[in-house]
Amino acid sequence: MSLNNTEIPVNFIQNIITEDLKAAKNNSRVHTRFPPEPNGYLHIGHAKSICLNFGLANANGGLCNLRMDDTNPSKEEEEFVESIKTDVKWLGYDWEDRMYFASDYFEKLYQYAVQLIQAGKAYVCDLSAEQMREYRGTLTEPGKNSPYRDRSVEENLDLFNRMRAGEFASGTKVLRAKIDMTSGNLNMRDPVIYRIMFAHHHRTGDAWCIYPMYDFAHPLSDAIENITHSICTLEFADHRPLYDWLVENVDYSDMADGRPHQYEFARLNLSYTVMSKRKLKLLVEENHVTGWDDPRMPTISGLRRRGYTPESIRDFCERIGVAKASSLVDKALLEHCIREDLNARATRAMAVVKPLKLVLENYPEDQVEFLPIENNPEQEGSGMRNVPFSREIYIEQDDFMEDPPNKFFRLAPGKEVRLKGAYIIKCEEVIKDENGNITELRCTYDPETRSGLPGSARKVKGVLHWVSVLHGIQAEVRLYEDLFTKEQPDMEEEGSDFRANINPDSLAIIQSCIVEPILATATKDDRFQFMRQGYFCIDSVDSKPHQLVFNRIVSLKDSYVKVK
Repeated sequence: MSLNNTEIPVNFIQNIITEDLKAAKNNSRVHTRFPPEPNGYLHIGHAKSICLNFGLANANGGLCNLRMDDTNPSKEEEEFVESIKTDVKWLGYDWEDRMYFASDYFEKLYQYAVQLIQAGKAYVCDLSAEQMREYRGTLTEPGKNSPYRDRSVEENLDLFNRMRAGEFASGTKVLRAKIDMTSGNLNMRDPVIYRIMFAHHHRTGDAWCIYPMYDFAHPLSDAIENITHSICTLEFADHRPLYDWLVENVDYSDMADGRPHQYEFARLNLSYTVMSKRKLKLLVEENHVTGWDDPRMPTISGLRRRGYTPESIRDFCERIGVAKASSLVDKALLEHCIREDLNARATRAMAVVKPLKLVLENYPEDQVEFLPIENNPEQEGSGMRNVPFSREIYIEQDDFMEDPPNKFFRLAPGKEVRLKGAYIIKCEEVIKDENGNITELRCTYDPETRSGLPGSARKVKGVLHWVSVLHGIQAEVRLYEDLFTKEQPDMEEEGSDFRANINPDSLAIIQSCIVEPILATATKDDRFQFMRQGYFCIDSVDSKPHQLVFNRIVSLKDSYVKVK
């Protein structure tokens, strides 16, 4: 999804916006918001919401706010706030001067709650959480009124003020909206809108000991910020009547221009992945991964460290579209998007992951050539680089077989192959250690067959990548697979949970890799295609100038099947 997209996207929310603009609704304004709770790191599902909210605003000449819905200090941290800001900017979006916090509105929200009490539409309740569940009823049975529901306005105002003053212990009292305990929607059965919580808030410190519930703060924050289209995921559909009830029953006319409306779309469900922040937090806390930015994690920071580009993620979000019904998206589509992006931009490089030494016996011992090899055949004007070539080189162990099957077109005794950008060589002798392990190959080269010379027209079927022993640089390579073995790890069997589906082979670390010299100066923004190995990048955390660490972003093989 391009950042300055002037083409109107096609989806049901855009259709609603188009009709609203035709009718001059909301004074012909489009104002969206991305409102994460700062209680964890954002994941690929949030990326979909970011692209949608900022994208719709951009496409319709509107505005988009970034707002932290920080109403639960027991779970929220400044670290998460900063990570969210980093992720949104990295994806390519800018909120300019429209950065807000629900905590900015704590005093205003408190006064709105007082309004509801004065209007006889909210009351202080002393029921415990367990008692409240009993009174709530079920989907087939109506709830029953709290014995505290008919407290007077004066008593409720006094109790609510004393709650704020810290006179009551956590869990002893709550403020509830007085709506309808017989409603078919359980969210409308006198929901809690304020609770007591003695917890230090990352922005307001200890100034408050009562905090608004999300369902109370969210719609009224939207109203305060003049949001026109409040776009949420499907799990909030049943909360929409409460959203509407609050914006209809609170007088915020001194703050807002019109009223917001909530619209729901299907959240992203990605195969071989969990998208619950609670479950992702468990993975981190129980050390199943190295942190929120572990390259196996579906977090935006994890994808960034893995080597995904913001362009590929925006492309992915645009391709999956916006729907009303939930579905499972094949992770292969995400991988397809990064392959397409990197195929066009990544510099080709040679890296030998499992090295096998090869000596060219008829090549001059002291000679070094610098052979021109193209940087990216898919990118016009990408140029050439000079790669050092010498008598001793490394090739992949898998590129040699002593007793090969038919149709093995790599190196074997007495067989010829071409070295990428260099010469045709022939295997003459296999050197083994006392245990029978192959330690070295003795070969000859044909000096008339260097790439680019007339003799290079001679054809052989195999082409191998290589690295000069004299010039190669040792590096660690990390090969990543899916973190889970099941397509839907959340579909838990009885007696187990999602952690039972963790893939024990999701990471392989190879420390003996040898790479060509160009990779010594790689930066965290560089992407490379290691020939026949996949796409790689420098690990932004562990790699050092003299201890290179490369992450495999994705393999070369594309398993995504386009549905016609």
